[in-house]
Amino acid sequence: MTTPALVSPAVPTAEVNGQSIYYEVHGAGEPLLCMMGLAADTLSWALQVPAFASRHRTVIFDNRDVGQSSLSRGDYTTADMADDALALAESLGLDRFHLLGVSMGGAIAQELALAAPDRVLTLTLAVSWAGGGQWARTWARSWSRRARRMSREELVDELMLLTLSEDFFEKREAVAWLRNAILSNPHPQSPEGFARQLEAGSRHDARDRLRSLALPVHVIGAEHDILVPVWKARELAELIPGARLTILPSAPHGLQLERAEEFNGAVLDFIAEQATARV
Repeated sequence: MTTPALVSPAVPTAEVNGQSIYYEVHGAGEPLLCMMGLAADTLSWALQVPAFASRHRTVIFDNRDVGQSSLSRGDYTTADMADDALALAESLGLDRFHLLGVSMGGAIAQELALAAPDRVLTLTLAVSWAGGGQWARTWARSWSRRARRMSREELVDELMLLTLSEDFFEKREAVAWLRNAILSNPHPQSPEGFARQLEAGSRHDARDRLRSLALPVHVIGAEHDILVPVWKARELAELIPGARLTILPSAPHGLQLERAEEFNGAVLDFIAEQATARV
């Protein structure tokens, strides 16, 4: 299936909250707003857009400090990033929408759902976390210092090791192709942008607020995730009343890439089930 044409090619950015946010709209149907994680831009949704757009008006976008969106002038939080996303939704006329967040995008999605629960039809949180506390902040500072000393090639290699499986690395041609594709991105993230996003994600903590959510929530974890361990998905699901938990067996953190068909099915099937329940 080919990727559907961009709905609004003449307006690829939205000016919101002092940020210029690059976005794309694909397909038609009930809106699905998709949030990607640390260091990842709209290209990371390449294996989702055809499937999602066959059922939904699918909105993908670059968070501040990555891709074709603007660089931030200073530090920020996942709540600030959620405000960006909500303002983007408003600029596109999305009154209510399904919400999907992957990794740090899941942390941002939590903040959006907590701030505007009446706008969210369903919430899907993949390979994400509810909070990490001082451990996460200390780990992020250490990683940020190390990343600033790395070349782009070295950082890409490290991110691939953290997000892809042992089995994937046995496929040398696939590894080489993906590495080249990432390094060929015409809009590479700056070290400063990486550090600010990393800091924002590390400070996310919604553990004492998630029990207030009263909407359909699906938490998706990856059994072999070494970046956000699967127990974080279990904790997240336990904190949200009535949340469904799905663990993809043997899957790595980058499940939307390496296990795209299963991931897409898990996302879309949950949304479809909830739509049927609303009728």
